[in-house]
Amino acid sequence: MFQASRRRLAIWYTAVTAVLLLLFATGFYLYVRNTLIERVDDTLNHVVEVLKRSLVIEQVSTPEAFSSHLQINLEASFDDNALALEEDHIDLEWFSPTGELLWSTFPFPLNFPLHPQCMGETVQLPEGQLLRQVTERIEFGNQVLGYLRVSHPWFEVTKPIRQLIVDLSLGTIGIIISVAAIGWFLSGLAMEPVRASYQRLKQFTADASHELRNPIATIQTNVQVALADPNPNPEVYRQQLQVIERLTRRLGRLVDDLLFLARQDSGMVNPDWIEVPLDALLMEVIEEQQASASEKGLSLSLDCLESETSTSETAFTLWGDWNQLARLFTNLVSNAVQYTPPGGKITVELQVVHPNRELQVKIKDTGVGIPEDALPHLFERFYRVDTARSHNATRAGSGLGLAIARAIVENHQGNIHIWSQLNHGTTVTVTLPLRQFKIEN
Repeated sequence: MFQASRRRLAIWYTAVTAVLLLLFATGFYLYVRNTLIERVDDTLNHVVEVLKRSLVIEQVSTPEAFSSHLQINLEASFDDNALALEEDHIDLEWFSPTGELLWSTFPFPLNFPLHPQCMGETVQLPEGQLLRQVTERIEFGNQVLGYLRVSHPWFEVTKPIRQLIVDLSLGTIGIIISVAAIGWFLSGLAMEPVRASYQRLKQFTADASHELRNPIATIQTNVQVALADPNPNPEVYRQQLQVIERLTRRLGRLVDDLLFLARQDSGMVNPDWIEVPLDALLMEVIEEQQASASEKGLSLSLDCLESETSTSETAFTLWGDWNQLARLFTNLVSNAVQYTPPGGKITVELQVVHPNRELQVKIKDTGVGIPEDALPHLFERFYRVDTARSHNATRAGSGLGLAIARAIVENHQGNIHIWSQLNHGTTVTVTLPLRQFKIEN
């Protein structure tokens, strides 16, 4: 699937680039061709202007009508100019006012129709040679003396144009091949995040299915056993209902966690920003977890470390989402309670960190600790350090708590760090920006 997508993406890269290159090459070719044609036409028009100034005009009398008219002395006007223009491959033709060819530097008549006042046209000789021609009517006073047609071989345009076509073709082909190779490489880079996301999605789906399958299967088994007993024992029946109720709570927590992460990934989580006194929030969390801690004989306390510059009532107030922050610290404190052996100690420290103006919360416990090789994976979804550590606990988790904790911290533009050592306890440090203004969504 990914190879096909990568191939299609590379083909699109190459196709779009090829179209753009062809458009550029065509435009460049037409621009150069028109420029060369204009240069030839300018040369021919310049020759016409020079010849017009060098024409020898004579007055010829007509005895019968006792009148006179003007005419061009062809030999005096063109012989010297024709020799000078021969080296530039420019040929001249002179036509009478009636369009009759009177003089030409061509070895044979061209037999092309005369187009007066033509500022540039291309004609083809019988042997295939192309000529570029300019024709101008020569007048003196009110009398038309004749027509001058100047021709130039087309090779000054065709030769560089052919070379340009070859160069553009080779360059375009080379660039397209290069773009195809680069497009294949870039499409691989572009598909890598998609591949990684797809793998994470597959793993997430498999883990979620596994987590949902076990409690559902247990619930189904208990229900089937209860329904199959024709004479149910009320005490056994009550125990089965308690198991079902406990499993449904676990499923509810798991579904809530999955829904939160799904909304987080899709950008649908919109925090409700309010002023949050973090010290009061932590007091509520400690109070909620105190019963579980006391049941295990744990010492659970909160220390608010005030500095000289943070003694006001709002010293520990920040802009944040109360519900998300309560969920964050409830997860962290409950983890500490869950994995700290009886008789242990859990301390929650709150302080303002200067000069960054940040609130720092440290949750320290004297629990079983976490292996060093597991620390980089703690925030992965459904990751558990080991099976025995999870299932020996009083309340088995889904492996989503720390992933949710990191998502909440990132929503508040903070960071979270975990230090731990086996049999020496764990310290979770959460740092949140102490903002004095509302964070915009």
